[in-house]
Amino acid sequence: MQKKPCFLSAGLLFLAVTLFGGCRTIVLFNPKGPIGEEQRFVIIAAAVLMAIVVIPVFIMACWFSIKYRASNPKATYMPKWRESETIDLVMWGVPLAIVTVLAILAWSRTYMLDPYKPIPASSDPVRIEAVALDFKWLFIYPDYNIATVNEIVFPVQVPVSFRLTSDTVMTSFFIPQLGSQIYAMAGMQTRLHLLADQSGTFAGQNQQLSGLGYAKMFFKAHAVSPDEFQSWVQKVRQSGESLDLARYDQLIQPNEDHYPVTYFSAVKPGLFLDILRKYDPNWGKNPGAMNMSVLPPAAAGDAEGR
Repeated sequence: MQKKPCFLSAGLLFLAVTLFGGCRTIVLFNPKGPIGEEQRFVIIAAAVLMAIVVIPVFIMACWFSIKYRASNPKATYMPKWRESETIDLVMWGVPLAIVTVLAILAWSRTYMLDPYKPIPASSDPVRIEAVALDFKWLFIYPDYNIATVNEIVFPVQVPVSFRLTSDTVMTSFFIPQLGSQIYAMAGMQTRLHLLADQSGTFAGQNQQLSGLGYAKMFFKAHAVSPDEFQSWVQKVRQSGESLDLARYDQLIQPNEDHYPVTYFSAVKPGLFLDILRKYDPNWGKNPGAMNMSVLPPAAAGDAEGR
């Protein structure tokens, strides 16, 4: 009977290794940018704080079951025991402290990691207009007059400023290693700012169940050197295919398999705005009706068409 606590400890250790041993392979815990780093810190800090309560509860539940079992005559029998100020203090004080710390952490990081907030940097951001389609991602580079499907490329150590919308149901844009999942919705624009501080290829995906092709709606994000980025832009410009309204009407048709990476050397001017106004003809024409006073400056500028 004395070996049971040893088996219990071994079981808890095995459980911990099983649950957390694979964290190193989870891309969310291997960030490649400042936003992802901060979000990883929030996840780990929250998990550790909550474990302060959860782990002792599980340990005591197992310990009490073993120590105070009916077959253990050495267990102290206290039928008239009613209360303990020390236990009350611990039971109320520790959770209160943890909830307070979690609240401060959530409040401060919510404002710090506001996706609408531009990332300070010495260079201008690369602007990308992302459109969710069935079941693919269209990325427009307005400053270069090019577009791609299911691939984005940007320079390392340079902020990327996204404007997102959807020409289908609500979807969710997420590059786990760079951080900040955000929704894309028809007739609405959302904003996202990211930065990669290391070169590499990162998986991007739709996290919102959006139909039969949901599982195929993924893309690659490549962080490259500035020279490699310029070379890639030239490569796209040499593709020879333009994205006009007729080609766009073909593109929005649902696909069953993963849509291949496609390059467009030219894009119809104002296509992103046309997609927004497809669902809201007055989008951006009356900024006062969009509660501009509560939007961040960057979002307010975009709502006015800048």
